[in-house]
Amino acid sequence: MDLLWPASLLLLALVPVVLVAYAWSLRRRRPSGVRYSSLSLIRDARPPSSRVRRHLPVALFLLALIALVAALARPVVVVSVPTNETTVLLAIDVSGSMCSTDIPPSRLQAAEAAAAAFIESQSGTTEIGIVAFSGFAEVVQAPTTDQTALLDALHSLTTGRRTAIGSGLLAALDAIAEIDPSVAPSVIAGRPGIEPTPVPAGAYAPDIVVLLTDGVNNAGPEPLDAAQQAVDRGVRVYTIGFGTADGGSADPTCAAQFIGREPGSAPGFGGGFGGQGFGGGGPGGGFRRGIDDTTLIQVANLTGGQYYPAESASELESVFAGLPTSLITKHETIEISVGFVALALGLAALGVLLGRAWRPLP
Repeated sequence: MDLLWPASLLLLALVPVVLVAYAWSLRRRRPSGVRYSSLSLIRDARPPSSRVRRHLPVALFLLALIALVAALARPVVVVSVPTNETTVLLAIDVSGSMCSTDIPPSRLQAAEAAAAAFIESQSGTTEIGIVAFSGFAEVVQAPTTDQTALLDALHSLTTGRRTAIGSGLLAALDAIAEIDPSVAPSVIAGRPGIEPTPVPAGAYAPDIVVLLTDGVNNAGPEPLDAAQQAVDRGVRVYTIGFGTADGGSADPTCAAQFIGREPGSAPGFGGGFGGQGFGGGGPGGGFRRGIDDTTLIQVANLTGGQYYPAESASELESVFAGLPTSLITKHETIEISVGFVALALGLAALGVLLGRAWRPLP
């Protein structure tokens, strides 16, 4: 159970105030005296449960007050509901290091092949989208069930300079928000937006992001800041660290777009996807496995996903095959304030009935 307005619990401070007022009122009552020849006669005549009867109605009113305060805090429960309306966003790193041939024919081509196999294995109800990121991120294919369009988008990927993992994650969230009204668009610097009310802990949307990278974030927003936005929207992120420890040389066909675009070689270089070049890496150079496993693990754990390392094409295919797309559930949040209100009314009514039934007992 979670609370939408936990600050309302501060009103529980009224309970000890009421108790003190009640105790003070009892002390202010003037005792009346009657002469009896023997105290034993009083003990025999006094009902054995008079003390309980005197205080029980007040105790019931206090419990009713506590229940009303709990209702004001808006308690909610999260219920898992199976769904066949799953959206998967593939956020793929296309920085220059993805041209490395340590995983033949190159990291990028191996990633494309594994993603293609994953797409072809999905049912017709699973919507898949593709985000490519290096120095910035772009949705190259909005979520769709059209596998032909998805495969064409995969095969059109080109590499660029730098690695903006946070940007890739935020672009994936925005792509989900386009088709799922329960997911708010991301909020980034320079773009107006309203932060959504965070979903209750344990509540998840029926949408996931699968983020694949072989590097370290060196552009755009911080990955953990982007991950927090995913948490606030209930979107799980599954991260994949792809590459070997040794790295390798660059695939000439993959890195050819960088020729003449090295930093400082010509003014005004750069641009976007599709041959305009950005990201990290360069032609003819070598690459090492510079994966920020720690951050990827934190992103996955924070959002309720999982981190997978992959150092070969077969391992990557196994990771994609093991993604929990067939077990996706959506989490509905149900407010149960009315139950606490009903409990409060019941306790108050019982207190009134008992008070009238036992009156005028001392």
